[in-house]
Amino acid sequence: MTDALAKQVAQPERVLSDSTADHSEGMSYLQSLPRRLVTIYLPLSLILFVLLFPFYWMALTAVKPDNQLLDFNTYSPFWTWNPTLKHVYHLLFDTDYPIWLWNTMLVAVCATALSIVASVLAAYAIVRLRYKGARWVGGAIFLAYLVPPSILFIPLSTVVFQYGLFDTPFALILTYPTILIPFSTWLLMGYFKTIPFELEECALIDGASRWQILMKIVMPLAVPGLISAFIFCFTLCWNEFIYALTFISSSQYKTVPVAIVTALVDGDVYRWGSLMAGALIGSLPLVILYAFFVEHYVSAMTGAVKE
Repeated sequence: MTDALAKQVAQPERVLSDSTADHSEGMSYLQSLPRRLVTIYLPLSLILFVLLFPFYWMALTAVKPDNQLLDFNTYSPFWTWNPTLKHVYHLLFDTDYPIWLWNTMLVAVCATALSIVASVLAAYAIVRLRYKGARWVGGAIFLAYLVPPSILFIPLSTVVFQYGLFDTPFALILTYPTILIPFSTWLLMGYFKTIPFELEECALIDGASRWQILMKIVMPLAVPGLISAFIFCFTLCWNEFIYALTFISSSQYKTVPVAIVTALVDGDVYRWGSLMAGALIGSLPLVILYAFFVEHYVSAMTGAVKE
């Protein structure tokens, strides 16, 4: 009897020691170089190559002389020994590229600001204000995001023309929110749900209004979600092509994605050096934006998906 009792007492200790040993082992299977090479370094190398090679190709094409751009038999397609800034100079000083860059920045910032304001109000109303059909309204807003812009630009072009906004920056500033607000609202809805409702209840008991709760409690706690929505809206505005091609015809109001294609392509003649220089310079603001706020972007996306 004593031996059986001793075995029962010793068995949990053995199980505990085994579990401790398993936890102490942890990720030790990655300590050997061959395993790290296959499971870590090789996948990361492939991902980096896929992500960075387009930027390398754009930068290389932007500094290649004209005689090396298409002659791959004589010159290496992946390197040049005679770099030149001729294409960059032509882009910056012989075209209206600085104006196009300013137009893109203006449209992206204004459209993003309008979309964020509308999305915050809509998401907070759907999540926090109790009324019948709130869940259906949220689903309908997200479904609106699935409508392709290639279908919406036809009726929107009629509205823009009738209001006298055609060939002005306001045509883009006022139409871009139609494709930005649905996704931003859905994203902020998921993030607002992660904020404890008890904080708002305490504020209501203390006499705060809904507007004060939104501005002083919800907004400071939702900064990562707002940054994520801002990055999404700004990126989509910066790269948008269909609306900018349809609603803008004057060169002085064009944005970068449309302008570099229409101004640097003459029939079947493509100025590849200037085209790649324009694409590279135009992508730098987005690269800088993601580099500074990528942690907030990821945290907000994971919070939205969790809900």
